[in-house]
Amino acid sequence: MHNYKLSGNAFEPRATKLYESSNVINVGRIGRIASVAAGAALYSASARGKQQIFKKALRYGSLYLLYRGLSGNCIITAFLKQEEYQVHSRAVNLRTCFIVRAPKQMVYESWRNLEKLPRFLKHIRKIQVKDELHSRWVVDTPGRMPAVEWDAEIIEQEVGRELSWRSLPGSKIETAGKITFADTTGGTEVNITISYRPPAGYIGSAAAAVLNPWLRKIVEEDLARFKKYIEAKAIEYSHDGA
Repeated sequence: MHNYKLSGNAFEPRATKLYESSNVINVGRIGRIASVAAGAALYSASARGKQQIFKKALRYGSLYLLYRGLSGNCIITAFLKQEEYQVHSRAVNLRTCFIVRAPKQMVYESWRNLEKLPRFLKHIRKIQVKDELHSRWVVDTPGRMPAVEWDAEIIEQEVGRELSWRSLPGSKIETAGKITFADTTGGTEVNITISYRPPAGYIGSAAAAVLNPWLRKIVEEDLARFKKYIEAKAIEYSHDGA
């Protein structure tokens, strides 16, 4: 239980329906109008063609353009975006469990105080709390790569027991996580699940190859630092109360 090694396959945060599904409107208004106009022109041209193969090609092309314009859904675009998403947007899934020698309420409150998390989670540069549920996160990246920022919301909380959060739609990086706290012999058992996923085209596969292993390592070190910090705090409080 004191092993900080992080395992994968935790879970992936959900993207928006437009981002994940191909059965959606993914063609803009101008594109739809152009598709209908082009489809109608091709269909008319197919009726005047002399070669049977050429006529069929024009007709099938016109029917697809008409479908694209009338429905607003482009199957080809959806497929290409999905391929790009799979290449450039693989999630970094982190999951671990450890015991902190401190009271459960103290451990929970230390994590719930978001603005103070950067004191032991060193990969986080800053957390700006906007209200009870919403905050702005700024996270450092290795080398000269730019820091990434996103807005997050707490989606579920049970005081002293559980916190769940996710990034808001439109964020430059998608993230979600869950942490639970439970009484156990000698202190508090902490279970953490975190997932980061950069949208396609933002970081790219080359940068992700650098970021992903770095992120695993730095989060592992941060959690060990969190444990050490809270245990020292618990000892200090016990001495003050003695």
